Order: sequence, then C-alpha cells, then structure tokens
Amino acid sequence: MSVNLSKGQAISLEKKDGATLTAVRMGLGWQAAKRRGLFGSRTREIDLDASAVLFAGAEPKDVVFFRHLVSDDGSVRHTGDNLVGGVGQGGDDEAILVDLQRVPVHIDQIVFTVNSFTGQTFQEVQNAFCRLVDETNGQELARYTLAGGGEYTAQIMAKVQRAGSGWTMTAIGAPARGRTFQDLMPAILPHL
Repeated sequence: MSVNLSKGQAISLEKKDGATLTAVRMGLGWQAAKRRGLFGSRTREIDLDASAVLFAGAEPKDVVFFRHLVSDDGSVRHTGDNLVGGVGQGGDDEAILVDLQRVPVHIDQIVFTVNSFTGQTFQEVQNAFCRLVDETNGQELARYTLAGGGEYTAQIMAKVQRAGSGWTMTAIGAPARGRTFQDLMPAILPHL
C-alpha cells in the first residue's frame, strides 16, 4: 500500500515484515498542461529533469543526472533523459535507481530534485509527481504530488537519509528556481 506524502512528511523505508529495503526507484512523471489559444487548446513539450545529489553531511559528493547517469560508486543510476514527459501516461517518465546496500557508508543523504531544463515554469506542467518504489517487487511505497504549479522552474522533491541501519524518506516539496541541479544547490542545503 502506497502512502501519499505531504510536504515535510517522513516515512520509514522498512518493509512490512521488518526487513529493510535493498533497492528503490525514485520515479518522476509529468505532462504538459493544455494551453488555450486562439485556435483551441494545445500542449507544449516540457523537458523536466530528475537528479539525485549524494551528500556526506552538508557536502555534496556525487550527482546523478542526465549527463552523468551513474554515480561514481555505481550505487545510483539514472535510466535516461525524457525530453517531453507524458510518455508513461501516469507512469515514470524518468527514474533514478538506488541500490541502498551499495551506497557508500559516508553518504548519509540523497536529495532528489526536478528542474525545467527548458525554463518553463511549473504553471505549464500538470500531473507531476515523484514516487518511491521497492525495486525488488515493484510495489509503490510513497508518492509525492507536485501540486499547484507556480512561477518557479524547479522543486526540491524529496530525500532519503540513513536512519540507524535503515533509511527514511522525507517529502520536501520546496519550490526553487534553476535549470540544472547546480542552480539548485543553495536551495537544497537548508533541507539537509
């Protein structure tokens, strides 16, 4: 059963049987919002990008995004860039796979972001979400819906962080401005 997360809400990433998760997928999905024009409604292609920034404390150590698809240690992998969204019809348009058992011990947080590479604001996006899936069985664990649009071009979506011998996920949902994860670093730091 999936949990719909509210901004700031955290969940434990422990399985019902008490076992810890070993591999998760952070999926991102979206569609371009229909725009009314002189000749009816139309949609415009929107290129959103998912990124994962790996932190040791407050220091970024690695990043996975469309130009660096695999973390240096191989524990985090991006499945590839989607330039238009809506392909999955409610499914994941981009995904980042995390092998939690292989994440180096010094990495204590992984922050997931989404940004509009082409610069459109989230007012032009609809049905945007990020979700966490148990990659071993395909079960959706949690979903955070990007609601409300707005005059910003990025969002600090969620983070997974070490909690004892396991992991937790926190929905952040903080709006930001930027076309790349580098632009978002000042907005990420307060959420660590």
